[in-house]
Amino acid sequence: MAQDPQPETAPAEPRTPGEERATAALDAAGIDYRVVRHGPVRSLTEAAEVRGIDPAGIVKTLVVRRAEDDYLFVLVPGDRAISWPKLRALLGVTRMSMPDAATALAVTGYERGTITPFGSTHAWPVVADERVPGRPASIGGGAHGVSATVDGDDLVLALGATVADVTEPEPPR
Repeated sequence: MAQDPQPETAPAEPRTPGEERATAALDAAGIDYRVVRHGPVRSLTEAAEVRGIDPAGIVKTLVVRRAEDDYLFVLVPGDRAISWPKLRALLGVTRMSMPDAATALAVTGYERGTITPFGSTHAWPVVADERVPGRPASIGGGAHGVSATVDGDDLVLALGATVADVTEPEPPR
């Protein structure tokens, strides 16, 4: 609901259609949020710093394909990765995949790096890792360099997310 003004270091830019869709959906969900606009970032640590949140509080929205024309969103803490065996077991499927960038755009209306379940062109089911509730969560805001910080409990409730242990620590790079 509440939107912070742009940080003084960020150039004033018009809101993109994706950002407009995302914030309209956040408003419709009736949850409090804070929009943060920032320039490009090069790491999880840098992204967390400009968003004013710890790295685990950044929540990646990943699009997963479980069957032909059947996708879902998986909300993953920034310092973690999907555990494919855990996610397959939860959903009762033997095969899943990540769609390519063009497919992700086609099924959500958002480019990679901007994806959020809020304002997606299709309301796919949502699975949230069990570490998302109980803390602030910074999710994609529908445009590059835009995020929305929400309460993790409000996030999973508003999305009707299934909450389960579906991640593992991010492997070292």
